[in-house]
Amino acid sequence: MGALVLACGKDAGHGASPMFADRDDLEVHEVAAKPGRTEVDPLVKGLDGRRLLVRGTDADLAAVVLRLLRTERLAEVPVGYLPTSEDSVVARIWDLPTDPGRALDLALRADPDPVPLIRDDSGGVIVGEGVFRPVRGVAYCDETQVLRGQAGQLTVGPDPDRGPGLVVRVVRRQLLVRRTTVTQGRAVQVGCVPSAPVSDGVVHPRQVTKWTWYRHTEDLRLVRGLI
Repeated sequence: MGALVLACGKDAGHGASPMFADRDDLEVHEVAAKPGRTEVDPLVKGLDGRRLLVRGTDADLAAVVLRLLRTERLAEVPVGYLPTSEDSVVARIWDLPTDPGRALDLALRADPDPVPLIRDDSGGVIVGEGVFRPVRGVAYCDETQVLRGQAGQLTVGPDPDRGPGLVVRVVRRQLLVRRTTVTQGRAVQVGCVPSAPVSDGVVHPRQVTKWTWYRHTEDLRLVRGLI
């Protein structure tokens, strides 16, 4: 049935990529980086059972997924991701190709796979990684204390093992040794000195002293299965 492609970042020219040339099974729309309601919602309403492909960064994917969540379409829309960066955290977590041709082939032909979607208490989502860097305070993953004091960074992302839902990593340096603790859970609560979290590469517009990440009740139907 083809697919609807959101090529994010109009100035970057992703919509004119050769990968989309002469493809009558694709409907390509160039939208802004990190597109919002006015761009995404009308296009998603016209999917008519097709897949939704996102060409862009992890932040672009998160922005589109947020619109699916807000319009209650997560359960019905398979999402294929065509990363524009080889450093994509989403691609690394879910073993997605970053080569444009391979990414498009997989996004069109592979099966959708339910993967954990992480929300925060400010109304956002992360599809790849949320970070405090550095951080000083106290943090809990469910009932487990994962931080008290100072750490170089605290990162949270979806659990590739599909366990409770998310993984939190706390990195500390002691002399010349870097030590990382890894904990799985459903939610992470952070209380800290004022700091700005970073969600999929986007810095929060203000510093916070409290922050929560948690697994959403519905999964994201990410196209990543075998073809």
